[in-house]
Amino acid sequence: MSETRTHLGRDLTLYLLARFGLIVVVAAVLVLVKVPLLVAVAVGVVVGLPVGLLVFRKLNARVTAGLAERNEHRARERAKLRAQLRGEDAADE
Repeated sequence: MSETRTHLGRDLTLYLLARFGLIVVVAAVLVLVKVPLLVAVAVGVVVGLPVGLLVFRKLNARVTAGLAERNEHRARERAKLRAQLRGEDAADE
């Protein structure tokens, strides 16, 4: 499980950096064509976030799969703990 967490952390970090990088690139291009900085950043967010969903689709899928796997693991651990609290033998599960 620790290998999956390592990959999830790496994938999530890459995905966030890529999405924010896209916003910065869009805003920088707009600033170069003399759009005020605040407007450029606002347009960068509005345009960059949806475009990032399309451009970084594979990375998004890896992050989503990692989060789903982590949630499944947490649900199994929670069920095991609840079984132990009820006095059931959790080793059979």
